[in-house]
Amino acid sequence: MMLGKAVRSERIFNRNTGRTIIVPLDHGVTVGPIYGLIDMRDTVNQIAEGGANAVLMHKGMPRCSHRGSGKDVGLIIHLSASTSLSPFPNAKTLCGTVEDALRLGADGVSLHVNLGDETEKDMLNALGEMTTQASYWGIPVLAMVYARGPHIKNEYDPDVVRHCARVGQELGADVVKVPYTGDIESYSRVVASCCIPVVIAGGPKLESTRDLLQMVHDSVQAGGAGLSVGRNVFQHQNVTRLLKALNGIVHEDWDLDQAEDFMGEDM
Repeated sequence: MMLGKAVRSERIFNRNTGRTIIVPLDHGVTVGPIYGLIDMRDTVNQIAEGGANAVLMHKGMPRCSHRGSGKDVGLIIHLSASTSLSPFPNAKTLCGTVEDALRLGADGVSLHVNLGDETEKDMLNALGEMTTQASYWGIPVLAMVYARGPHIKNEYDPDVVRHCARVGQELGADVVKVPYTGDIESYSRVVASCCIPVVIAGGPKLESTRDLLQMVHDSVQAGGAGLSVGRNVFQHQNVTRLLKALNGIVHEDWDLDQAEDFMGEDM
């Protein structure tokens, strides 16, 4: 790995554990300014204080979230988008460049691909072109790859998720984000299918904090490289404490009981 990419990767990943906690904050394009994404500086501050490795957002948001004090946190710029208002919400389009991200001081870039959508070929083309550009500039690429289309029966099917993860790897991504498959055995097969780090997505808002802690714990036990979870983190009643608990699981090998005890009344 070239030095520039290695240096930037260490701002996103814990260099001792090889794992990461990423909090995506890109939902404002997709669904609007939802709870947790109004005061971006406050949200990022809580996330940084909790010890997350990186936040992820669109190129217009660092100006609304940059802080001149407090703990540092890595920055990933998301380069594709769609909105829930569109008749084609799964069709992601490019909305930025690697150079945009570099000018913002980013440590990485990310793209979203929905396999099975009618516009899959355009999203695959965008990912391929972006990884080429990113390799030239020495900036890591996170590929968010999901199976969402008219013929997809179950996007959490382990074989489908394995396919998603492999697409990210094959097209040059440095990290791939996929749904959790629901159990350690099946997710371990997803991880084994890739020679790059695999992180779990948070998906829809979970019913309880315990569900999130369990999912993250089990994914790490399966060999996963951590998480890239948005709403289940930034909409939590105590963002900082939750991230400290997740840090315990991801970077300090806490068991589930330790994490629950730490959360206390914030469960």
